Amino acid sequence: MYKPVTTLTDFVLEEERKSKDATGDFTMLITHIENAVKIIASHVRMSGLVDIMGATGNKNAFGEDVQKLDEFANKLLVDNLRKSGHVYAVISEEMEKPAYAKEGQRGAYIVYIDPLDGSSNIDTNCPTGTIFSIYKTDGDNLLQKGSRQVAAGYAIYGSSVMLVYSAGNGVNGFTLDPNIGSFLLSHPDIKIPQKMKSYSINEAYESLYDEGLKSYLAYVRQTGGYTSRYVGSGVADAHRTLVKGGIFLYPANKKHKEGKLRLMLEVNPLAYLAEQAGGVAVSLNKTSPLTIMPTKIHQRAPFVMGSHEEVDLFLKYA
Repeated sequence: MYKPVTTLTDFVLEEERKSKDATGDFTMLITHIENAVKIIASHVRMSGLVDIMGATGNKNAFGEDVQKLDEFANKLLVDNLRKSGHVYAVISEEMEKPAYAKEGQRGAYIVYIDPLDGSSNIDTNCPTGTIFSIYKTDGDNLLQKGSRQVAAGYAIYGSSVMLVYSAGNGVNGFTLDPNIGSFLLSHPDIKIPQKMKSYSINEAYESLYDEGLKSYLAYVRQTGGYTSRYVGSGVADAHRTLVKGGIFLYPANKKHKEGKLRLMLEVNPLAYLAEQAGGVAVSLNKTSPLTIMPTKIHQRAPFVMGSHEEVDLFLKYA
């Protein structure tokens, strides 16, 4: 029996029709991101077969190893978005400075991207992903609070390829059907389950955590009712938390006193999705990261997201 399906394009167009001020630019921008994600996904699948896998031997502007697939994903996204006619500037985790669209090709949006999150997992066949965050232009100001995001989302390259996205009306997940090359609505109106005793954190850093966090970890381990789930790919850990519930923590520590995740590139889009899915996200001073006014594009921040019940428990120890 035929069952109607909704593609990502259908979904975004329907959302656009509900907006009186829609121009079609946003739909086209999402389409450019979707197309880039499909290409990246195809190369991720081939990474074990072609010489695109592995490190380049270079480091990015922040001293981190750059994988070959990182470079490919970054160039693909930045070039496509800059030439789309819908973007004023693109800010990437892989680049120290923003990439501005050329005069005559500048559009109404600023896009922050993490082209290939979790890329250290490529050669072990663990999930990786692409994270994006979209803002309206505000003159030459690239620094805006996360609460001003007009949309955010991520693609996750795992056993299937999914694109999870929100434009302020809840969170929806789309799975790529490789037979037709389209993302199909597979997870409508995602809500973080409020009861799931699961935590995700890199416990290898425990000696570097503050005493409150150590006490929290001791509690969840001693109760016997919790499961520990940690992939080491931020997008994968966030995705599992979004779908299954529980809590995902990427806190500051003695080595990374400001936290390790980048506020504009990773924390804000994931926090936006968590809140849109009925969960909660916290950062500095136990407040939502979406309220932080950034002072630099690569600013870092601690991050916790998940079910209200689990985050509330964490905050009792924080």
